[in-house]
Amino acid sequence: MTISYDKLWKLLIDKKMSKAELRKEIGIAPNTMTRLRKGEEVSLTVLNKICCALDVNIGDVMEFLPDNPVANEQVEEAGCLDGQK
Repeated sequence: MTISYDKLWKLLIDKKMSKAELRKEIGIAPNTMTRLRKGEEVSLTVLNKICCALDVNIGDVMEFLPDNPVANEQVEEAGCLDGQK
């Protein structure tokens, strides 16, 4: 599975907020923001701070995407994130 924060970036555009402004408002380190930009894992604490600052739920800022089309079909059939029934 791949992590996508595309929803977060779109949300920031809608709220007319820069990534730097968000970083400063929630008090995270620059390297944590870099991890977000690269689509890497960050802690739930960071995601919670983002959600609180933007008044949204976690699904509004991130999502898990399958790495390949076959996995995508398995996820849809199973109705879960890990592709298992």
